Amino acid sequence: MPISPLQIARQVVESILAQKLAPGERLGEQDLADLFKVSRTLVREALMQLQARGFVEVRPRRGWYVVEPSVDDARDAFSARRIIESGILADAGLPLQQAVVKRLRAHIDEERQAIEGADAATRAFLLADFHVCLAEAMGHRSLCGILRDLTARTTLAASLYQSQHDASESCADHAAIVEALESGDKALARERMLAHIGQVEDALNPAQPLVRDRLRESLAPLPAAARES
Repeated sequence: MPISPLQIARQVVESILAQKLAPGERLGEQDLADLFKVSRTLVREALMQLQARGFVEVRPRRGWYVVEPSVDDARDAFSARRIIESGILADAGLPLQQAVVKRLRAHIDEERQAIEGADAATRAFLLADFHVCLAEAMGHRSLCGILRDLTARTTLAASLYQSQHDASESCADHAAIVEALESGDKALARERMLAHIGQVEDALNPAQPLVRDRLRESLAPLPAAARES
């Protein structure tokens, strides 16, 4: 069965969450059609879906590109995440069901394993996906798609504005949030979630956005030691 435009769009968003697609990355229609083994018509439909969701843009006579969010766009996405995620925790029914605790702890264990390993894409995806996993585990399935998109937008901002927030610190924050929920203190869990999102946002460096210039990078002179070897 051929892949659908919705599946293509989902793969693009997941690649953004994994930081495999960066802000400003070109998405060639034919390249995507070859990759997914579908027609350019289906690819174009997927890209139009992503455009409506704010992930890609068309540049006249140049094609489709992953968006480069402005500082205001980034702040807006972080603000929306604070409202939604703190609301989810404020609405939490306690005590948590054991199955919920088990699922969240398993996710955090996967994060730790990815941090210890060398797969940066898996690490980035799992750290971002924790927030979607939390919403789903808490029974807010209708919010999962919204939260996935918002998390992907803040991931683009973190890539563009070269966030220095540490992966281990993020994982520790997630564990602390779950510990507060498990102890029955949803006010503390909410406080920790707000602090966590705030720390990630504060780690952005709007003064030095990432500059992507593949030709310049490709033709950059080699270090002297490499040239002499």
